[in-house]
Amino acid sequence: MLVWCMILFALGVMALLDSIFNYGQVFRSANAIMFMLVSLGLLFRVLIKKRASQTEQMEEEIVSLRERLEEARQALTKLAKTTPV
Repeated sequence: MLVWCMILFALGVMALLDSIFNYGQVFRSANAIMFMLVSLGLLFRVLIKKRASQTEQMEEEIVSLRERLEEARQALTKLAKTTPV
């Protein structure tokens, strides 16, 4: 993620220099395409990380629910053993 941000920063600096020194139309179109591709890459990376985070949270919740279920089963078994029939 840091590399992507550094690339965007470098492209921004080049765009600033281009606007100041007027290097030409070719650089502007290439710079715009690079901005678009790097931004698209950042977007996909953020979305993938967000999905991975949601999956990790769900896995933690499943583990927690399994622990609670096991505790409830143990309590029910203990209660069944102590209750006369």
